[in-house]
Amino acid sequence: MPKMKTKSSAKKRFKMTASGKVKAGQAGKRHGMIKRTTKFIRDARGTTTLCEADAKIVKKYMPYAR
Repeated sequence: MPKMKTKSSAKKRFKMTASGKVKAGQAGKRHGMIKRTTKFIRDARGTTTLCEADAKIVKKYMPYAR
C-alpha cells in the first residue's frame, strides 16, 4: 500500500500535543480589532485545543502526526 499524504494546509496550521489533542491558533484575530472587545482580544491570545469533532477531521488530514 502506498504512503498516505499529509494535507499541506493542515501541517502548517495545526500541531499535536503529547496526549493526542490538536492545537490551533485562535480564530478571529486577523483584522477588525477595533470592533472586538478588549476582553475578547485578551482571551484569544496564544493557542487553543480543538473540540473532539473538529480534531477528528484534522487527524484525517495528518495521518502520521498521531
